[in-house]
Amino acid sequence: MRTNRLLPLAAATALLLTACGGGGESVDTGGGGGGGDNVLIAAVSAEPDQFDPHVTNAYASFQVLENVYDTLVVPSAEDLTMQPSLAESWTTSPDGLSWTFTLRDGVTFHDGSEFDSADVVYSYKRIIDEELSNAYRFATVSDVTAPDPRTVVVTLTRPTPNLLELIGSFKGMAIVSENAAEEFDLQSEANGTGPFTLESSDANATVLTTFGDYWGGAPSIDGVEFRYITEPTAALTALRNGEIQWTDNVPPQNVADLEGDEEVELGSVTSVEYFYMSMNYAVPPFDNRDVRRAIATAVDREEVTQAARFGAAQPNETAIPEGSPWYLEYAPFTPDQDAARRLLEQAGVQTPITMGLMVTDEYPETVAAAQVIASQLEPIGIDVEIQEEDFATWLDRQSEGDFDAFMLSWIGNIDPADFYENQHLSTGGSNYQGYSNPQVDDLLTRAATEPDQAARKALYDQAAQVIVDDVSYLYLYNPDEVQAWAPGLTGYQVRADSAIDFENVELP
Repeated sequence: MRTNRLLPLAAATALLLTACGGGGESVDTGGGGGGGDNVLIAAVSAEPDQFDPHVTNAYASFQVLENVYDTLVVPSAEDLTMQPSLAESWTTSPDGLSWTFTLRDGVTFHDGSEFDSADVVYSYKRIIDEELSNAYRFATVSDVTAPDPRTVVVTLTRPTPNLLELIGSFKGMAIVSENAAEEFDLQSEANGTGPFTLESSDANATVLTTFGDYWGGAPSIDGVEFRYITEPTAALTALRNGEIQWTDNVPPQNVADLEGDEEVELGSVTSVEYFYMSMNYAVPPFDNRDVRRAIATAVDREEVTQAARFGAAQPNETAIPEGSPWYLEYAPFTPDQDAARRLLEQAGVQTPITMGLMVTDEYPETVAAAQVIASQLEPIGIDVEIQEEDFATWLDRQSEGDFDAFMLSWIGNIDPADFYENQHLSTGGSNYQGYSNPQVDDLLTRAATEPDQAARKALYDQAAQVIVDDVSYLYLYNPDEVQAWAPGLTGYQVRADSAIDFENVELP
């Protein structure tokens, strides 16, 4: 499943595409002449690939869909805990095998039809039966039923304490109207219950119009126009010139200077995204734990972070960022090249050796980080061959196991299962490195069904320590989510999960 894979990369692109030119001059923002006195003009870096929430994997699409569709539950902007949305309450059976959701009354879709439980059953069964992008999130769901128009019952094959996170963490789990796929072309049309309707979309911009009958109360602005501005410096210039009012396409090298800039308001939060490097367990000598630990010991994460993000990130030796209730303070690797050399000797490795490190030019951040890592590994006798691929080739090589090592990131993580399960279980669908440790399998499997949060965290903490010690992933850092907007714009909040929500925005 690629959802988590593609989301971070698109987000990273928004922040990291190569800057060019200087500030101050007027630029072509690519707008279609739309907008209006009370329409928010938002600059994003890429055009949505389509608008079917159950099919797309593109972050550029979800930037729009966040404002068009709703889910049963939704993460709060403050701490990502799951809150009511289309479901106003829920209960679980004593055995944890049944969840009953009570739906909100008085909700209508953009076409005027009334929302009820049949829409939820249709949406979830569409994802499951057609094995769409997020079908894996329903792996423990045996049935979804609607005993009455206001009630939905989800029946499980085993207790799933993170069910709310699975169905609410992003708009890939959106509720569409019953038979929407037959009545609408969901690739280009939308029929959601969210605060904005999809008006139009072309190669220049996507336009949303305020939905007057929105159940949460109509937004105060008349709509949103998403314009695609690839170059971060051009987006920043457009913001300074008043041609746009918001962007997430902020040049990372400008972040520090913007903090005291009165012409721009800057918002930043440590995201739940993480960047990592992983080595192929099927390729000697990287199948040797001491070799992987030698590399983890030689890498200086502070230097990597500075080069890749200009400091706008938090170095981390685990996946989950500090501030999350699931954070684990564990950092066993202190940069030490002598210790790294000793680990290589202990492994019986004759240096020099060569390690191919696969990165993608579509996300320059990985290239910059790889260059620093190459310079750090060269003194211990490891020659890093940076293999820069287009993203399609990168994905193909990853899935075929055609690599010594690769680098990338994951986003969309809220529950600890998102951070660890799919990547490090022996049977994990994204365990491309080929990691297999029975102890980790046991810990992650028990954690997945443990209803007590403290006990669950203890299990994930134990699993994370073994994963780090084994260097299944060599974790690098959690990047900051950085966005900028016009001074005086209110009602907007930068979120750690990178969701873009304009429901409560008011223009200056």
